[in-house]
This record gives sequence, C-alpha cells and structure tokens, in this order.
Amino acid sequence: MSFFIAILGLGLLVLVHEAGHFFTARAVGMSPRRFYVGFPPALVKVKRKGIEYGIGTIPLGGYVKIPGMHRPAPSDVDVHFGPALAEAPQLVGSTERVKRALAEGDMDAARGHLSELEAAVEHGGVTGQALKAARRGLQELSDGLGDDAYWRQRIWKRIIVIFAGPGTNLLFAIAVFFALFLIVGGNATRTVDVVDRGMPAAKVLEPGDVILAVNGVPVQPDTISSKIRSTKGRPVTLKVNRHGHWIDLPAVKPRLTDGAYRLGFRLKAEPLGPGGALWQSLRLAGVVTKEIGASLLQLTHGQGRKQVSSPVGIVEGSSKALQQGLETFLWVLGLLSLSLALLNLLPLLPLDGGHIAFSIIEGIRGRAVGREVYERVSAVGIALVLLLFFIGLSNDVGKLGGS
Repeated sequence: MSFFIAILGLGLLVLVHEAGHFFTARAVGMSPRRFYVGFPPALVKVKRKGIEYGIGTIPLGGYVKIPGMHRPAPSDVDVHFGPALAEAPQLVGSTERVKRALAEGDMDAARGHLSELEAAVEHGGVTGQALKAARRGLQELSDGLGDDAYWRQRIWKRIIVIFAGPGTNLLFAIAVFFALFLIVGGNATRTVDVVDRGMPAAKVLEPGDVILAVNGVPVQPDTISSKIRSTKGRPVTLKVNRHGHWIDLPAVKPRLTDGAYRLGFRLKAEPLGPGGALWQSLRLAGVVTKEIGASLLQLTHGQGRKQVSSPVGIVEGSSKALQQGLETFLWVLGLLSLSLALLNLLPLLPLDGGHIAFSIIEGIRGRAVGREVYERVSAVGIALVLLLFFIGLSNDVGKLGGS
C-alpha cells in the first residue's frame, strides 16, 4: 500500500506542474486544447469552450496540450501527410502549396491552402491509418497557425506560461514546508517527543525525557544526533531529566539505519508562528536549492554519480518515508516537488528551462529561431536527460540488488 501511495504522490507533483502551465496559459489569453488528470487515452472526457477535459487511463500526473508550441515547418507536412500521399497522389499540389507558404513565412496563405488541403483529404479517397494521420496533421497545423498558438505570443507570455510549471512545484514545496513547520515546529529541543517502537531507544527512553548528556558529555539539541552517530555502534549512555529527576540510563547500542547509527527517537521542536514558519520554509528551500546546484556541478566533473536517482528510486524512497510516518513522507514530498522544479529549469530542451532560454534568445534576436536548431538542441537535451535517467536507474538497480 505504501508503494502505491508513493506512486500517487509522485503523480500528484506532475499534476501540480501541469496545472500550473494550464491555468497560467488561460490567464494570459492562450487556449489549451486539453487538460487531463492522468495520461490519455481517455476513460472519461468532456469538452467545454474548446477545451477537452478528461481522466486518462494511466493514473499518473497530468497532461496539458498548448497549441502551436513550435512554428509550423514544411517538414511537418511531410511527416503528417506522407501516408496519405502514398494513397492519393493527387494531394501533392495541395501539400506543396502549404509547404511553400510555410517556407516563405506567409502564415495567412498557409491557412488558406490548409483549408484546400483539408477538403482534398476528405474527398480524396484516403482511408484507414493514413486518414487518421492526415486529420491529426490538419489539426496540428491549424493549431500552429492559429492566433492563440504559443509561438506567436509575446515573449513575456511564453516565459510566464512555461515558468508556471516549475514555479507551481516550488510554491507547492514551500506550502508543504510551511504547514509542517507550523504544525511540528522549528528548531529541535532536548525533549524527547516520540520513541520508535522496536528501536534501541524504546528500552530506556520515554516521551518527555530531557536529554542532558551523551556518554557523560553535556549536549545541546543540535549535537545529540551527531554524538550518537559518532559512536559507530558502540554502547551509548544517556543522562536525562525525567519528571524533575536526573537519571543515568542503562547503556544501549545504536542500530545502523538508513546509513547512520541511531537509537530511534525524535526530539520536540520549538513552536513557530506563521511568520517563523514561512521564514524557515524559505530558508529550507534556499538550502536545498544550493545543495542540488552543488550536486549537479559535481556531476559535470564526474563526481556525485551515486546521488542520481530514477523514478524507481524516488518511489522506493517515498515508500520508505511513508512507512516512517505521514510527517516524514510529507517532508520528502516537499523536497521532491522542489527538486522537480529545479531540474525542470535546467536550460535544456525539452525541459521548461530550455523553452525559457529559447524564448529569451528569440526576444533578443527579434525573430524566431529556426526549427532545425530547435530539433538539434532538443536531440542533445533528450540525450542528456536519458543519460541521467539511466545513471539513476543503474544506481537504483544496484541498491535493490544490494551492491
């Protein structure tokens, strides 16, 4: 069950991301064609004001279709209408006129020729899959030539719509952190809050104990964990204040858990008001952002490879966090949302950061970047993203295998 909930949590983050794109696009005057909870094909769908809303068969994340992400090119005609031309050679004249108008940048003429091509397809004897492909091509080209096409919008609108995806993930992460800091509190105290059942601490500690010393050395809240971890499994003695009495507890051996030696207890945190909770949330987001940036830099120098994880490892880690309690799972969910935002802002196509970078470049140049440049850069970006995926997958498979 925890594994299934972890998958749903990851899907929720994707849905939040896509919802950011969708609602922002509508707010700035673009008209998305589809918004799905889950991925198509659709189980249920309904159309409202030109937008198809649906629930997809694949229950993970969400899907948004914004029309005209790229300027239509003559090569699009070849891709979509190749099978139809094989069945109906008489369509050559119509397709060539559309291609010529696109090559010349005459979008009004291209729209007129596209209408002619649509009539020719419907009455040209095209059947089966060739007809489906042609109709899909007509719709794609019509969307790309429309006034609300993404590529035809002002630069600031395009940047806002694309940034809204990772931006919404960022806001979601801060909102989760804020709620947790507000409920759980901020900096730790020396007072024991929870003792984990089945862990060594359960033999000696009680909730409400105030830890005064570890192995005879006085401790502060921020040094208790490090003192226990530094024992490397050797017996630990604790001095506590229990109901006003100082007590020396019997020695217990820490257990190696998640790569560190732990006794298995959590400390109470100082209560935080809304202002303090917000500040701590922003501070945590800044610290994590800095750490992720440092990890990516290490990766470019061949270091930090073992820190990369694929969706397999992310789901497994989330599942383990859920087994430790809802609070731990929510911390992990917030961190994953922040990581998703930051990784999507990398200036690589087809990531959101790549689209933002190209929009800025086109704004500076005053004209669109050629389609072939988009395709070449996208190929490099996809290769890098796949490389990261396979590195992460190999790490996760290694962990599952015990290596």
